[in-house]
Amino acid sequence: MRLFFSILSLAYIAGIFLLADSPIVSSLAPFNPYSLLHIPLYGILTLLLILSTLPFKINLNSPNQINLSREMRPALWSVYSMGSLFHWDQINRFLIAGLIALGVAIVDEIHQSFIPGRDASIIDVFLDLIGITFILFLFHQIYEGKKARISIQANE
Repeated sequence: MRLFFSILSLAYIAGIFLLADSPIVSSLAPFNPYSLLHIPLYGILTLLLILSTLPFKINLNSPNQINLSREMRPALWSVYSMGSLFHWDQINRFLIAGLIALGVAIVDEIHQSFIPGRDASIIDVFLDLIGITFILFLFHQIYEGKKARISIQANE
């Protein structure tokens, strides 16, 4: 599953660069006067990058994904909750996905400066950053909800 999202992410990035000089972008320009389409464009890219790095297998370190006896749950939960829900590998996955998306946004603006009729804009990079931040915030909220569910199950 990760391979699928990785290939999809690469195709999406290639599409951003290959379609920068296409008539499709020119025809969308009247519907995008303030460049607000950058927000969902890079939000989707960040989502694809996160999905290409998240494991799609059972995590044996997560108490909610293991059938544990009631006696073992509190002990395992205390070990699991010593750190935040975001272990360093989770933080790194999210940060790497966000940094890759931001890097693509910056390189895309540099690329646009070489295309006739297009120009680079720092405002567009900030709009891209809003989309990236929104998706990272959304995933943070999802994992905080997961942490609360794990806590409830561990205390039962």
